[in-house]
Amino acid sequence: MYYPRLIDSYLEEWASRETHKPLLLRGARQVGKSTAVRHLAERFENYVEINFEKQASYIPLFQVKDIDVNKIVSQIAAMAGKRIVPGKTLLFLDEVQACPESIMSLWFFKEDLPELHVVAAGSLLEFALEDLPSFGVGRIHSMFMFPMTFDEFLIANGEQLLIEARNGASSSQPLPQPLYEKLVGLTRTFMLVGGMPEAVAKWVETHDYLACQEIQDDIVVTYEDDFPKYRKKIDPTLLRNTMRSVAVQVTDKFVFSAVEGNYKAAEVKKALDMLTKAGIVIPVTHTDGNGLPLGSEADKSYQKMMLLDTGLMLRLLNMTTGDISEFTEQILTSDVADLVNKGPMAEMLAGLELLHYRTPNIRHEIYYWQRQAKNSQAEVDYLSSYRQTVLPIEVKAEKQGGMKSLWIFLRERKLTNAIRCSLENFGAFDYQDPEDSGAFRHVQICPLYAISQMDSVLKAFNW
Repeated sequence: MYYPRLIDSYLEEWASRETHKPLLLRGARQVGKSTAVRHLAERFENYVEINFEKQASYIPLFQVKDIDVNKIVSQIAAMAGKRIVPGKTLLFLDEVQACPESIMSLWFFKEDLPELHVVAAGSLLEFALEDLPSFGVGRIHSMFMFPMTFDEFLIANGEQLLIEARNGASSSQPLPQPLYEKLVGLTRTFMLVGGMPEAVAKWVETHDYLACQEIQDDIVVTYEDDFPKYRKKIDPTLLRNTMRSVAVQVTDKFVFSAVEGNYKAAEVKKALDMLTKAGIVIPVTHTDGNGLPLGSEADKSYQKMMLLDTGLMLRLLNMTTGDISEFTEQILTSDVADLVNKGPMAEMLAGLELLHYRTPNIRHEIYYWQRQAKNSQAEVDYLSSYRQTVLPIEVKAEKQGGMKSLWIFLRERKLTNAIRCSLENFGAFDYQDPEDSGAFRHVQICPLYAISQMDSVLKAFNW
């Protein structure tokens, strides 16, 4: 059964254009790229799929001195036994990193056979692209895909009506208590199951956390089995230890020396870079946040690291520590304040959701702020932008007085509006800053289960 994905509408829009570039679908292994393309194929009369890892016999078709895509397409049709008709056929080239020449051919598809819909994808694609710096700039369209969002998880579980009710709520009209409690419970479940499509499907089928954990363990092992395939020479043990250290250090400033094995900082940095390219690790970079763009003041020597999925993070923690029963119990039974304020899961979930709901057409960066002054612990979890203004986003539960970091940032940057992500109901409040002549700060609460509705929440501000 196919569970709808947010990227579906972007793929369909690409397919419906009168003029379209070949599409490169990028993302980590097992986030659902191939399944999404097969779903897209249902709108075409014909569909031809080539997986270069499984069907190596197709590779020589692309390993020619002079690339003639019309000739290649006719040869593919003959081998596959299916007609390939421009405008009526979707040609899917999967695991293209196993055949770099196929990536180069995309440029010629745009020039010589523009009517044909061609999608290419690959799990270790970024490493192949490093070796092809001019693979088709301006002639190939990229989309980036991630694990399932909370909304996609809800849809897979048949909760469309719950989504509609949530989307109709606001700070002035919060959710009724039964619906609020149901969403909090589903958020707890999502933290444990995560968004890897196979794990979500297993949850929908069984509602068995242990069955989902088996899937997650298999995915982690698959990632680790990929490490020797990474193009640059690097110790697979270093990659494995770095990935597991990310799970341990998640939402904290990453400390290179904490990686097991006494590796040099430069070696760990290289491993992090490769895990980032593979889509497994997502950096959150410090910025001073004085203005836009946020990247202009980014400092990559201060970074936090997230894993691509909460469920996989828990499995990596279990592989590292040997026991996460207390962590799991906290997710399932803690009151909402403790769950948000006393653990990394809520902060990581918020960061992933903020990333996943952005347009897939470009690679997005994520930022946070940390006060650099000595003996200062001030930190704002995420910085974003809205209407040409810096937008601080704090992951906290209740206790306005406990949000000192947020008040410091707003005061120093002369800002008025902020977002609090928590497991509260929809709401808003004003804070009169006693250290800034009683200036009012306005905070809208965007619940963790409603980050897809961030734009609607932001419209409540008087900008």
